[in-house]
This record gives sequence, C-alpha cells and structure tokens, in this order.
Amino acid sequence: MAVATTLRQEATKLLEGLIRIDTTNPPGNETRAAELLRDYLEDSGVSCELYARIPERANLVARIPGRGGGPRLLFLSHTDVVLADASEWAADPFGGELRDGEVWGRGALDMKGQVAASAVAIASLAREGFEPAGDLIFAATADEEVGAGFGAQWLCEAHADAVRCDFCINEGSGDRVELGGNPFYLCSVSEKMSAPFRLRVLGRSGHASMPGIADNALVKAAPLIAALGTYKPELHLIPEVEALLETVTGDRPTSPADALDRARAVAPLLAELVEPLLSMTLSPTMATASQKRNVVPAVCDVTVDSRLLPGATPDEQQAVVREVLGGGDYELEVLESHGGTRSAMNTPLWRAVESWVESVDPGARPAPICVAGFTDSHWFREAFGTVAYGFFPSRVMGIETAARLIHSADERVPVEDLELGVSFLRHAAQAVL
Repeated sequence: MAVATTLRQEATKLLEGLIRIDTTNPPGNETRAAELLRDYLEDSGVSCELYARIPERANLVARIPGRGGGPRLLFLSHTDVVLADASEWAADPFGGELRDGEVWGRGALDMKGQVAASAVAIASLAREGFEPAGDLIFAATADEEVGAGFGAQWLCEAHADAVRCDFCINEGSGDRVELGGNPFYLCSVSEKMSAPFRLRVLGRSGHASMPGIADNALVKAAPLIAALGTYKPELHLIPEVEALLETVTGDRPTSPADALDRARAVAPLLAELVEPLLSMTLSPTMATASQKRNVVPAVCDVTVDSRLLPGATPDEQQAVVREVLGGGDYELEVLESHGGTRSAMNTPLWRAVESWVESVDPGARPAPICVAGFTDSHWFREAFGTVAYGFFPSRVMGIETAARLIHSADERVPVEDLELGVSFLRHAAQAVL
C-alpha cells in the first residue's frame, strides 16, 4: 500500500509539472516537457536521449536495455496538447491544479496523464533493478495533434533504431464499461484511416448585381454537399466488431445489421461504439468561396472529413464519392491518408492486458475495439510490424465524461486512474519482457 501510494503521488506531481508547461500545438514547444521528463528519469537511473528535428520540438526516448534475445516493448505517448480557451474553464488550463482527487489542466486526459504514468512506471522499475529480456522503451513524442512531421513519424523514419519495437502500448482506449450487466475494459487493436478530401466545384465569376451572366460555384456546391451529408454508406463487418460482440454477447454476429441489432439490445453505449465501425464516413465540415460580397465565386472548395475502415483505400473512397455526386463541374483531391492499420489479438501483449484485468477487477474482461479516429500507433505498425494496442485503464471517470472533456474545457483526470495506469504499465513490462 505504501509503495502504491508513493507511485500515485509521484505520478500526480509529475503530471502537475507537465501540465504547467504550455505545449499547445501549434507551435508545440515540447522541448521543455522532454527536458522535465529527462531530469526526472535520469534521477532514477534511466538512460535518456532527446531527438529533435528543430531545437524547440524535442522527442524524449528513454530505455532500460534488455539482456538480449527478448522482444522490445514501447510505452508511446505525446506531450503536445490542443488549444485551451481559459475563459471557458473553471480553473487555469495550465495550472496543473489538484482538486478533490483530480488533476486539472489541458492534456490531463489527452495525454499527459499517460505520459506521467509511463514515466513513473519505467522509473520505478529501474529503481527496483528490473532487468528485461528485451528493451523497455518510453517515447514522449512531439506533434501528435497536428502531425506536421516533428514527432512519431519523423522518429520512425530518421531514428528507427531508437524506437524500433515488437510491442507498443499507446492511447486509444482502456475505459471500464458496463455492458449487459458485465464489466469490460476496452482495448483498441486497430484504427480507422483519416482520409479527408477536397471537393472543388467550378463555375464562372461575375458581378453579383448581374448573377445571370455568371455561374455561381457556391450555389452549384449546395446539392453536392447535401448529397455527401445524406449519403448512407454500405455497411461492412470487420473482425474487431465481430470479436467485440462475441466477447460481450458470447456469439459472433452474422452481418453488419446483426451486429448493430445485437449492440442495441445490450446497451445504447455499445451501439454508439459499434455504429461508426461498420462503414466509411463522409462529413462535410468546411467551405470557402468568394472573398468579396459583390463577386459571384468561380470556385467553391469544400473540405470533407472522411474515415475509412481498416484495410480500405482512398481510391475506393473516391470511387464511392464520384458515384454519390454523379457527373458535374467538380474536382476531387485527397488531402492525406493516415492510419487504417490493425494488430493481431492473440499475442503476448493481449495476454498481459487480460491477466492484469483479471488481477485488479475479478470478473471483468478486456474487449477489443477499433478506434474511430486514429493515433500514432500506425507509424509503428507500418514501419516495424509492431503489435500496438491503445490501452490506458480508467475506471473512476466514466467513458461518457471523459469523451466530453477531451479537447474541451475543464479537462481533468482522477489520480486513482493515474495510479491504475502505472499499475498496468508495470505489469505489462514484467509480463511481456
């Protein structure tokens, strides 16, 4: 009990310090956070290196070297955060204040809490003389929120040997949920692809006082936007949804519609989790046209957020979009395509998750899930064939509350959940290595 309390206090203090360093991205300025982590870890005898594409945006990589011959396990996290408007908060978003057993501040949930827990886990293992079979690595990276090439992607490309790993624990899930009266801990084993695209509608400009001689691209865009917004996608049953429903209900669904029906019968929450995992999504989110009130626009650009199921490609997406829109004066441009990767579920890392859940919450089970968004895990799957899971356990704060606080005002994390995270990470290192 004394050791657990000490680790909880250690993680709490470190998180408070991390939150007080403003790493809003852009511009990021993550080097100060990396230096704080380096100083903390080196005091416990953990070797650290800073890797930076530019000086103010450093990534920290810490390591307990392995004896040789064993797999390498990476604790992956990021130190940058999104913008916080202090006028919307009940506390200073960069104050790192402890209130009623919760640490408040931007990044408490996404994801400086996991950064602190990972650092405390590897530091405490080092102090105890832990000698892993393979390397235990901790990476606190820059630039996850924007992805401009200063963080995980750059590390995998420019410093592959520093972060090469067989197994990886990242963000993405870990929430304890009650489904059908039974407890489960969600563990993400895959993620959808982020594949936004631009719809450029073409017309002819003219003076707004004589609209008849122009061809208004903004007006022409309206029915195309409506078509995208009302599109009902073809449903697909992916292995992760099959495994999730089998874990929760005892039976595998036979079709996407059956999966959704079974999820609804269990709990509304399960249906909310399953529905976006059955298809591609198309969400028009931004539009620009004329920059002057009295000029009919010749061009209207519409940005569409789109998420693809694991294994799907942007070419397949574009074929569907052209079918939805039909013919017309428009162009399509894919803006990026990241994610869409998956990891196997029958692995030593899954068994480590399973054994930890059984030890701390008898009767509970881990349940696999696909992340509707995407994380930095895909860089490691693509570069090294890494088995990467998103799992940072949380049972004090409910999943609905956490979802409302991430990237929003009054973000905070219970210190009990920080301690829970340290417990899991230590267990995973000992079980896998």
